[in-house]
Amino acid sequence: MTNNKLIQLFLNLISRTEKFKKLKFFICITVIMKRLLFTIYLLGALITTTFGQILKPVQWNFSAKKLDKKTYEVHLTANISQGWHIYSQYTPKGGPVPTAVTFTKNTAILSLGKPQEVGKLQQKVEKAFDMEVKYFSDKVDFVQVVKVKTQLPQNFSGSIAFKACNENNACLLPKKILR
Repeated sequence: MTNNKLIQLFLNLISRTEKFKKLKFFICITVIMKRLLFTIYLLGALITTTFGQILKPVQWNFSAKKLDKKTYEVHLTANISQGWHIYSQYTPKGGPVPTAVTFTKNTAILSLGKPQEVGKLQQKVEKAFDMEVKYFSDKVDFVQVVKVKTQLPQNFSGSIAFKACNENNACLLPKKILR
């Protein structure tokens, strides 16, 4: 074999080895990326599951109680996790976000007054607002008395907007529940 042929063979061998190294490198990177994405996915699912439960400190229940033939009490009950609270709907302006109960207009149903708050109302001065605020811990029941004007069954719907805060004054963004 001549020197030129040996050099040519050597160069072919080196170029194949370089191509193989590059291919091997890309395969390794692909495997690493797949494992990294899978790990990120699992971590995200774990965080969502764990904190999704923790960051729902208020659970709502809805019910109605018949008072007479056409009059009902609609109950919107908040069960509040220990260490958390929501603010009264009568929180003064300049303070924290008050709870707001709003009912959808229905000409067949007449709301009698504003929703009443039934629960242990607490008060404290919050330095952040430089005022006394009213709030509920543990449980509060917002009760709306309504009168049905027709014989047909009626849907009574609305929304509750509220802000939940904990003992350390860490608050979740205001949330709106539609029902």
